[in-house]
Amino acid sequence: MMDYFQVEPPIRQAAEQAQAQCKPGFDAIEKTIERNQQKMLYSFTKNRVSETHFVPTTGYGYGDRGRETLDRVLADAWGAEDAMIRHNFVSGTHALTVALFGVLRPGDRVLCVTGLPYDTLHNVVGLGENNNGSLAEFGIQFDVLALSAEGKIDQNHMCEKLRTGNYKMIYIQRSRGYTLRPSISVREISFTAEKACEINKKIIVMVDNCYGEFVETIEPTQAGADLIAGSLIKNPGGGIASTGGYIAGKENLVAQCAYRLTTPGSGREIACTGFHNRELFMGLFNAPHVTGEALKTAEFTAALFGCLGFETSPGVGELRTDIITSIKLGTPEALIAFCRGIQRGAPVDSFVTPEPWDMPGYENQVIMAAGAFTMGASIELSADAPLREPYAVWVQGGLNFHSAKIGVLLAAQALFDGGFIH
Repeated sequence: MMDYFQVEPPIRQAAEQAQAQCKPGFDAIEKTIERNQQKMLYSFTKNRVSETHFVPTTGYGYGDRGRETLDRVLADAWGAEDAMIRHNFVSGTHALTVALFGVLRPGDRVLCVTGLPYDTLHNVVGLGENNNGSLAEFGIQFDVLALSAEGKIDQNHMCEKLRTGNYKMIYIQRSRGYTLRPSISVREISFTAEKACEINKKIIVMVDNCYGEFVETIEPTQAGADLIAGSLIKNPGGGIASTGGYIAGKENLVAQCAYRLTTPGSGREIACTGFHNRELFMGLFNAPHVTGEALKTAEFTAALFGCLGFETSPGVGELRTDIITSIKLGTPEALIAFCRGIQRGAPVDSFVTPEPWDMPGYENQVIMAAGAFTMGASIELSADAPLREPYAVWVQGGLNFHSAKIGVLLAAQALFDGGFIH
């Protein structure tokens, strides 16, 4: 296997041990892939997807059959009343922002029950240094509830807050972001939604679903969430979508989001899709399989670096509810070396040397390794982290496990070369 890449014998031996540890996890992942691929195929056949749905549209895009059918395919696959999948969402943060501004009004209050949201959302909700155009500027209050000591949603504290505060929405970030907490399972989302609705039947349960799509056999919209949003250059784009995002959930809420994305009155009736429809359909269809490859990469990463003496989360064999594995590396030098190793195993820009930089939307310098066919596509093998304690790195993606495995081994080799593995 290593005929083409220089990997020292100690790393190879650890890789063999790690691969053996991964078998139970890989078997479980295969079952999840099979289930999710089956429901995706069923949704395609149910909605009679045909070649005519790939025809490009221009201008206003009135009567774009491809756009309308794609929305229905996504909604049916995820058990949602409605969905809106668009190439002109520029990021997951953009889709989340449209959803928040679409359904919230001045004077509303939001309770985020999963701790501080991801860095790029701070300025959106009014928690950052630059709150120009934020929810706060529109008189919408965004409160943050810390997780329990175990990294779970604090159900009792949440219920107390909901009883004493007039909240319109609870907000759940499914993935861990740049923290070491566990990601949130669909089961925990379901329980949280049920508890919240017991107190306020009208409350909106919104989920940031980034990195979590197709990781489990059901989505939050099938377990009590009223609204979810995410990015197509993560799991649901299948490594084929070159841009875009989605919003799915209750029909009336998705309609409000459509009015925010375009204009009140026009909503989802306009927006040409250009030449994007084919790649969006193909990416969505392949997403369950590609997500499975990313999950295998995550499981192997945890196993390998566990064997090498590093603390990982989740550990090998632990429940996975997103595609991310975090590794505590301990020093900025080790963190930088790891990312440079990942970059060497990329199919694109493998010769580039990642450097920490002041990335817009982040409070600390960030280093990112991502030699991807689509810029920033974290369904492709990538690793990134802010340069701050405890100098952990977050690894995600892998279009196919066999290639991604080499990238992970080269990251271990870079640590070995730098003297961080003895």
